[in-house]
Amino acid sequence: MKRILALILATLMVTCLFAGCSKEDNSDDLKYVKDKGTMVVGITLFAPMNYKDANGDLIGFETEFAKAVCEKLGVKAEFKEINWDSKEVDLSSKNIDCIWNGMTITEERKANMSISVPYMKNKQVMVVKKENAEKYAQSVEGAKISAEAGSAGEDLANTDEFLKKGEYLSADSMATALTNVHAGNADVAVVDYVTSIGSIGEGTDFADLVVVAGKEFSPEEYGIAFRKGSNMTEEVNKIIAELMADGTMDKIAAKYKLTEQLIKG
Repeated sequence: MKRILALILATLMVTCLFAGCSKEDNSDDLKYVKDKGTMVVGITLFAPMNYKDANGDLIGFETEFAKAVCEKLGVKAEFKEINWDSKEVDLSSKNIDCIWNGMTITEERKANMSISVPYMKNKQVMVVKKENAEKYAQSVEGAKISAEAGSAGEDLANTDEFLKKGEYLSADSMATALTNVHAGNADVAVVDYVTSIGSIGEGTDFADLVVVAGKEFSPEEYGIAFRKGSNMTEEVNKIIAELMADGTMDKIAAKYKLTEQLIKG
C-alpha cells in the first residue's frame, strides 16, 4: 500500500510540474481585469492619499490617480480596505488586484510582487505634540513610539539607532498612530511625510501635532504593486507616462499639496 501511495504522489507531482501547478501564472492579469471590468484596488484610509470627505465619499491623491488609470484601461476602479500587514496575501489570493496606497518600494517587495515605476518621493518623519517637538528632537529614550504594522515606519522604529531607544507601539494604520499621540497613548508617531501634509496641523483633527524639525528618515519612493509576473505593470507604466505628459498628475497632485513630491521622467 505504501508503494502504491508513493507512486500516486509521484505521478501527481510530475503532472503538477508540467501543468504549472506549482506557480500560478499571472502573465495575463490584464485580460483577467478587463474581462471582469473592474480593478480591485487595495487601500487603507489616510489623508491625503485615500480618505473620506465630510459626506463619506472616498477622495485623495491615490483615489483620483487610480480612477484616471482605470479610465484609460477601460475598467472601473473598485476600492477595498485591507489590513496593511497582510496586503501581499490579499494580492496573491486575488482578493485585490493591486496595492495602491502610498506603498514604499523595497527590494523585498520587488522580489515578491511586480511594482510599477516610482511616481512619488517620500520620507519618514516623527510627529509629536507641539510642546514636545524640541524634547524628542534630542532623544526618544523612554518615549512610546507608534507606527503602522507592516510599514516603513515600523521598520525604522525597530531598527534605527535613534528611534529604537523608545518603546514600540504597533498601530493598525498611520491614522491610528497619529491618534495614539493625540490621545496621549504614545509620544511619537513615525509616519510617511505625505501623510503629515494632509493629516496634521491647523484645520485638521490633529491641530496639536507637528513634524519634528530636522528629523527625517529613509528617503523612499512610492509604487503600485501587482501580482508577480503580471502584465498589468507594463500597461499601467505606459498610462502613468501619459498622465504625467498630459498634466493630469500635476493637476491631481496640486489639489492635495503634493506637487513637489511627484517623480517626473
